[in-house]
Amino acid sequence: MQDSLVYLNGVLTPLSEAKIPVLDRGFIFGDGIYEVIPVYARKMFRAEQHLARLFRSLAAIRITNPYTESAWINLIEQVINAHPADDQMVYLQVTRGVAKRTHAFPVDVTPTVFIMTNPLASPSMAARAKGVACISMEDKRWLHCEIKSISLLGNILAAQYAVENEATETIQFRDGFLTEASASNVWVVKDGVLTAPPKDNLILEGIRYGLIEEMCQDLQITLVARKITRSEVFAADEILLSSATKEVLPVVSIDGNIIGTGQPGPIYTALYTAYQIAKKQ
Repeated sequence: MQDSLVYLNGVLTPLSEAKIPVLDRGFIFGDGIYEVIPVYARKMFRAEQHLARLFRSLAAIRITNPYTESAWINLIEQVINAHPADDQMVYLQVTRGVAKRTHAFPVDVTPTVFIMTNPLASPSMAARAKGVACISMEDKRWLHCEIKSISLLGNILAAQYAVENEATETIQFRDGFLTEASASNVWVVKDGVLTAPPKDNLILEGIRYGLIEEMCQDLQITLVARKITRSEVFAADEILLSSATKEVLPVVSIDGNIIGTGQPGPIYTALYTAYQIAKKQ
């Protein structure tokens, strides 16, 4: 791992030298929030929306936001500028801080703030041209998926399930309805209409969710947010994944069942093209 500079509690330091106490509540309980921001040509993409989600998640678990939006941007830019890559993926983490181990919130604790960045790793052009395979499973996570919590064991188990089945992602269903993948939002296309699960507590609203809403409006693609049954997913003309690293990615099979024609479709092509334009604006 490259020993790049990271930000930890007020100091820029080499990653190998960044340390936290073992009683940090992020380490002990997973009591914290994180955010991931893509960087293209050293410019953060949709930073305002990413920080707004970070602030919502902090408020949801009652961690005091340690910085203003402008201060966050300044700190993140310091870490970006210290890294040699032009395209990066910034990771932010805020935990409740260091305190005696007890479940209830401690009083007068300073949050731990950590920022690092790595080169952006995107899907290959071959994966985009051919599409990817996914696997499905029942969504067994907690009921506050709208909070971007560092407590990700449910997502980790779903991601590992995909790896063990030689799939790109695990698409999850709760009580017969689509929720999301282990690290992606999922989109369903049928008869030219793009459908997405509603923005509720059962999914993490990806920043690409809002971006795809905007692109659909510009492209005059009908977008509907509603509950989607498992049978609708498997009968779709196209399935798409979206995330900070994947951008928009076509799914051509789930559980070995071919989706649509088995090739990336026109809605994917239109959205991916529009996404590339948006990155440069």
